[in-house]
This record gives sequence, C-alpha cells and structure tokens, in this order.
Amino acid sequence: MRLASLIWLAAGVVLLAQSNWPRLNYQVDPHWPRLPAGWTFEETPGIAVDAREHAFVFHRGKNSIMEFDKDGNLVRSWGDGVFVRPHGLRFDPEGNLWAADDQGHIVVKMDALGRVRMVLGRKNNKGETKDLFNRPTDLAFLPNGDFFVSDGYGNSRVVKFNKEGKFLTAWGKKGTGEGEFNLPHAVAVDKRGRVYVGDRENYRMQVFDSDGKFITQWKHVGSPWGIAVTQSDEIFMCDGHNNRILKLNLNGDVLGVLGASGKLPGQFDFVHHMALGPGGSIYTAEIKNWRAQKFIAR
Repeated sequence: MRLASLIWLAAGVVLLAQSNWPRLNYQVDPHWPRLPAGWTFEETPGIAVDAREHAFVFHRGKNSIMEFDKDGNLVRSWGDGVFVRPHGLRFDPEGNLWAADDQGHIVVKMDALGRVRMVLGRKNNKGETKDLFNRPTDLAFLPNGDFFVSDGYGNSRVVKFNKEGKFLTAWGKKGTGEGEFNLPHAVAVDKRGRVYVGDRENYRMQVFDSDGKFITQWKHVGSPWGIAVTQSDEIFMCDGHNNRILKLNLNGDVLGVLGASGKLPGQFDFVHHMALGPGGSIYTAEIKNWRAQKFIAR
C-alpha cells in the first residue's frame, strides 16, 4: 500500500475513534463571570478554584488576578506590576495560590490575601539551574507539600522541590524520546503520586513516577495544554490545538469530550488551562477569546 494511502487510512481511523467519543453532559453558564462595567480580561491563560468555589482568573491585562465568588461576582483583584506574562495558576493542598510567570521566569506563592510568601527563580533572569527557570508554565503538588514545576517554553524539563522550596531533582530535555519534551506545558499528579506532563508540541501526555521515572505515554489525546485530576483520579485535559476538553481515566482511555472550536459561549479558541470546582463544575481559561468560562454538570 502506498504511503499516502496509509496516512489517509490512519487519519480515518483516528477521526472515527474521536467521533465515537461520548459528549460530556455539561452546560455553560453564559452569564459567568460578572465583570464590573469597563473591566475586561485580556489573554486568559490560567484559572484556579478554591474550596469555597471561588474562582481566581489569571490574565494578561490590568488587575491580572481577579477573584470571583461561586455566582461570578467580583470579590477583589490584585497583581498589577508583579507579573511579566501570566501563565499557570494553582492552589496547593494548604490553600496557598501559586502563579507561574513564564516571561518573568518565576513562580510565586501567595497566601489567601494575595501576599507573596515565596518566590522561586529570579524575575527577568533565565537559566537552567537549581535556582533559575526559563519560561515556566505550571505547577502540581503532592499531599506532603513537595511540588513540581514544568519548565517550559525555554527549558524542556520538570523540576521537583520540597515544601520549603528546596530543589530535589529535575528531568527532561528537548526531544521526542521517552522522558524528553517539546514544551512541557502542564503538570498534574494523581493520588498515587504519578506525574502527568502535557508534552504540548509532541502531542502526547507522558506519565512518570514522583522521582521522574518514565512509566508510559499517550499519543491519542491531542495536544495537552492544561490538566486537572479529580479526587476520584479522573483526568480532565485541555486539548488546546483542537479546542476541546477531554475526560480520561488513568489508563488514558477517553471517557468523554466537551466543546468545539468557536467564539460563542461553550465553544473554545485556544483553551489553555482549566480547574475543577468542588461541586463538579469545570472552569476554563482561553487565550484567543479573552475569557474564562464555567460549565455546570447537568
């Protein structure tokens, strides 16, 4: 069989498999959030949700971190002048809020009032050392407080620190092999401590143990831009290039899909990161549509 025919056949098999994926039963809230008159998001790369179901939106304009209550009302904002280019936003197990600033080359720990409690990296200084990042993208936390930073656009590695911010280990380099990355864009952990890395431009998810040992990879899930793991170890993933959310199990099987490409509520244009609310809602952050969205389980 000729090469072109083989490629066409393989593409057809993938499309058929994707067409059989069930639709996730969620409905967008078109009125969430409620921004004050004259306020707007710009490119919106990050979102995090706390135990009260307050959503914190990280965007690349004024008032770079905005906090909204469950109904979408603005509670407060901060962050102007702190960040160069906002990227990832996560809560740790103790309720501290962490931000990854990719062009500032730092990750910042903040308390519940938005006060800075720890900074890793040096602002506007890039490198590949125990103390420096090169455009970090995301963070993930183990129950004991150890955490991982995906590092990122400039470097091609994952860095592990302990709760006090002490460097423990790092793994990865630029490439397509096992344990290599072409833009490690997102990172998350499950209850067993396995580390899921969104290897964005290699169009795969890679899975490691908590010390960085390669376990497996999933090449059928598209391009992982953002990852969230539920308390029951289900995985939700932003497939940014294909403008959709996938729900996966721990074997990488696709359980459902949400969204489609577009500008209307419930659609996506570069869905970048996501968070899961304690009530089961899905919160998403988009680059091109300059917005955050809330999807409610039906």
